[in-house]
Amino acid sequence: MDVEVKKKNSLKGVISVPGDKSISHRAVMIGSIAEGLTEVENFLVAKDTLSTVECMRKLGVDIKLEGNRVKVYGKGLYLSKSSEVLDVGNSGTTIRLLMGILAGQEFETILTGDDSIKRRPMGRVIVPLTLMGAKIEAREGNFAPVKIRGGKLRGIEYKMPIASAQVKSSIMLASLYAEGMTVIEEPALSRNHTELMLQNFGAKIEIDGKKIFCYPGSKLKGQKIIVPGDISSAAYFIVAANLLPNSDVVIKDVNVNPTRTGIIDVLKGMGGNVELINERYVNNEKIADIVVKSSKLKGIEIGGDLIPKLIDEIPVIAVAAVFAEGTTVIKNAEELKVKESNRIKSITSELGKMGAKIFETEDGMIIEGTGFLRGAEVESYNDHRVAMSLWIAGLLAEGRTIIKKAECVDISYPDFYKTFDML
Repeated sequence: MDVEVKKKNSLKGVISVPGDKSISHRAVMIGSIAEGLTEVENFLVAKDTLSTVECMRKLGVDIKLEGNRVKVYGKGLYLSKSSEVLDVGNSGTTIRLLMGILAGQEFETILTGDDSIKRRPMGRVIVPLTLMGAKIEAREGNFAPVKIRGGKLRGIEYKMPIASAQVKSSIMLASLYAEGMTVIEEPALSRNHTELMLQNFGAKIEIDGKKIFCYPGSKLKGQKIIVPGDISSAAYFIVAANLLPNSDVVIKDVNVNPTRTGIIDVLKGMGGNVELINERYVNNEKIADIVVKSSKLKGIEIGGDLIPKLIDEIPVIAVAAVFAEGTTVIKNAEELKVKESNRIKSITSELGKMGAKIFETEDGMIIEGTGFLRGAEVESYNDHRVAMSLWIAGLLAEGRTIIKKAECVDISYPDFYKTFDML
C-alpha cells in the first residue's frame, strides 16, 4: 500500500500512543513462564507483539486476547514442546528473547522469521547461550532459522561486546534456569525493561551500574501489568510538533524510563521545546505526559552512551536535523545497519531524494540543516521506523510525498496515520 502525505501547517491536540512494544513483548513472555495469571492492560496489538503471543501459545501457554487486554495463564518456567516451527515474523525481540527461555527447556525447537529476520545477526545471542550450555545451530552460524536444544544451564560471567537490550534480556531469561549466579556487564546502559519486570515478578536480580547479577532458583508469580505508551511511537509526534509552526501537542501516559529518553535529551540539546508533566511510576516504570511546542532547532553531535537510549529514533532525528540550523553529526550508530533495514542507508537515501543534504558515514550520518525538503516518491524498505520518519518528512516538504509499502507501520503502530489525522 502506498500513502500520500501533504504539507501540514501545525499540530494541536491531546493524544495517546499505543502501549510500549518492548514491555508488551516482555509481559507476555515473562507472564508465560510465571506461575498463575498475568493480566496485561494497554497491550500493543501489532504484528510484532502478536508474533510473541502466537509463539508462546505454540509452547503450550493459554493466552486470551480481548482488545488491548491480555490474560496469560502462566505454566511456570517449563513449557511444552511445539509440534511446529516457531515463526517470529518480523520481530527481533521475539526471536532473541525466546532463545533465552528455550535455552532452559528440555526439548528442541526451531525458530524462523521473515526475510528481514533471516538477515539479522543471531550470533550475539548464540555465543553467551552456548557458553551457558545450550546447543544451538544456525544458518552460517549467525542467521535464522535457528535450532535450539535446551537443557541444564550454568551461570556465566559475560562482558557484552555491544550494548543490546535483546542480548542482555536473553541471557537474563536463560539465567532463571541456570545453576550458579550469572553476571552480565554492559559497555553502556541499554533499555532495562527486562530487569524491572523480572524484579516485579519476583526474580532476584541486582543492578550495580553497568553490571547485572542474576541469582538462580527464582519462581516467578503472575502480576498485573499496565503498559505505558511507547516513547518510540511518541517520537514522531514530538519531532513533528517541534518543527511545524504554531504547534502545541500533549501526549498522555508515555513511558519515560531514563534508558529510553534519548530522543528528549537530543531535542532539548537542539533547543527543542519538550516538557514532562504528571510524572509517576507504574510497575517500576516511570511514566509522564509529554508537552511539545514549536521551536527553533540547532544542529548538534550525537553519539557515545546516548545511542542505545535512542537507537530506534535516529531516523526521525535525521528529519529534525534537516530543519535545524547548522550541521548535525550522528556517530557510533553501527547497530542501525542490522535493524529491519540498514537504517543508515535507508534514511540517507530517501531523505536525499527529497533534497536533504545528508551523507552516510561508516557509523552514522552527517546532516546539513537546509530547512527545506521537496515532495518525492520514497521507499519504506518495509521498515516501520523508516516509513513513519518519511511521513514526518512529508508533512514538512513542499508538494506531495508518496511512501511505498507504507503498511509496514502495522509492525508497531497500526493507527499511526489515523492518529495524525486527529491532530
